[in-house]
Amino acid sequence: MGNQDQPPRAARRGWRAALAGVLLGAALVVLGPATPAHAHAALVSTAPAQGAVVGYSPTEVALTFSEPVRLVPGKVQVLAPDGKRINSGQPRVAGGTVTIPIRVADRPLGTYLVSYRVISADSHPVAGSITFSVGAPSASAPQPRQTDVDPVVAVAVPVAKYLGYVGLALVIGPTVVLALLWPRRLSRVGPIRLVRAGLALVGVSAAATLWLQAPYASGAAPLDVSAGELRAVLATGFGAALVLRLAVVAAAAVLLGPALRGDCGRARAALLTALAATGAATWPLAGHAAAAPLRAVNVIADAVHVLAMAAWLGGLVMLAAFLLRQAHPRVLARLLPVWSRWAALAVCWLVLTGGVRALLELGSLRALTGTDYGRLLAIKVGVLALVLGAAAYARRLAQRGARTRPLRRTVLAELAGAALVLGLSAVLVQTPPGRAALAEARVAAADGFAQTLTSSLYTLQFDIYPVQIGENNTVHAYAYTADGKRLPVVEWRMTAALPARGVEPASTRLLGLEPHHAVGAVTFAVPGDWELRFTLRTSEIDQATVTTTVRVS
Repeated sequence: MGNQDQPPRAARRGWRAALAGVLLGAALVVLGPATPAHAHAALVSTAPAQGAVVGYSPTEVALTFSEPVRLVPGKVQVLAPDGKRINSGQPRVAGGTVTIPIRVADRPLGTYLVSYRVISADSHPVAGSITFSVGAPSASAPQPRQTDVDPVVAVAVPVAKYLGYVGLALVIGPTVVLALLWPRRLSRVGPIRLVRAGLALVGVSAAATLWLQAPYASGAAPLDVSAGELRAVLATGFGAALVLRLAVVAAAAVLLGPALRGDCGRARAALLTALAATGAATWPLAGHAAAAPLRAVNVIADAVHVLAMAAWLGGLVMLAAFLLRQAHPRVLARLLPVWSRWAALAVCWLVLTGGVRALLELGSLRALTGTDYGRLLAIKVGVLALVLGAAAYARRLAQRGARTRPLRRTVLAELAGAALVLGLSAVLVQTPPGRAALAEARVAAADGFAQTLTSSLYTLQFDIYPVQIGENNTVHAYAYTADGKRLPVVEWRMTAALPARGVEPASTRLLGLEPHHAVGAVTFAVPGDWELRFTLRTSEIDQATVTTTVRVS
């Protein structure tokens, strides 16, 4: 029996509010401040260091990032002072360190430029460049090739992800309502079509995101994608997560029928629950959580967050589009209290997991106001608070048995606000997390030190980054023979002392990453001219020490 207490004019006003929320959410996706070319992994050190003037032409350049990265073919290069590309062979990647070999015959004096484009562990491209000089700086540095993301791709990627969120909500919420809460005498045709449309949106979103990842990584146009680039995307964890999502959509399309008709056995219900959990996990596995601290906690929290959002928002769509318009008031009086409890539970999980995710992605309170991610997150929390206020009001109306017109208006207001939240979520997943943005800012603000030292046994190139008071000063050291070949080192030791302030030498061993390359950390407790000694043992009996001074201000 249809509900006659809903004037058409009020209905139109309510739907206009919900539609406005959807459009505003889409506008946030398109116009939001996230710029995909900004890194989600931060460049934390280079060898030679950024802006350094070294006395010996290096045979390779090393770039170290804050998380593991992978190469974009052809997008890592070293340009000599005359603009000639001089990197030799393929760069090597070991975790977060990219090593670029340089041709021995092409190392003139002057300023070199290193430009790079790699993919961080959370699937976002990291692009940039550094310069260093051999002997003395050139009058002008060589120019890197353009590495920006294509404007169409920059818009299409978050739009595709936004559609995926909308589709998931149209699958999870309506399926739960149809399986457990739907009145027997009410037609299921419209809701079933809604679920099918949601499945199609999730599938299209996953396929589009998978395709767009190739030009997103390379900086090419949306259709400028080769089979090799697609294979490279499919070989990553990001690609595997999206393929799994497509498989889940295909399986759900086959298995959902009985659940949508309200005739789902326990075995099928358990299988569909497992499919929902698996599908939800593909969102964090293809996003920030894949590279965040406490990865397992982050992935689980994000998956639960996505499921809670989809159940709550999808249920609201069912209320506004079907139940409040078509169900008899006596039926609604029994259904609404049950839905109200379910919605409250979903919101609790939404807030709890959202808090966990925020703590892990921000890393510190400073990131809340000092980064784009933190500011967007604060706006999202503010909009969500308004939506939850509307939800609380709707719950009171339902508990009091209020007429459907004010209740439906409130639900539509919730939907409009939730659409904005989804838009902000789609922008957030394209924005560098607060922890990464602060790390990048620290790197940009800090000063480094690089130098080449020579002994009778070896030539040592080293850099310290940053050079500041405290413990987190990373040292990279490279050993070469007199003719520029890599020299294996058996043992690396370094001491730091400040004789002018009475600070005695503190010794530390450097960890060998490669036979000729070691890394370590040095602590500068107070400002001053610190004396560094490097002792390298190249065999059982051969070792030599070189000394230098580093000013710490």
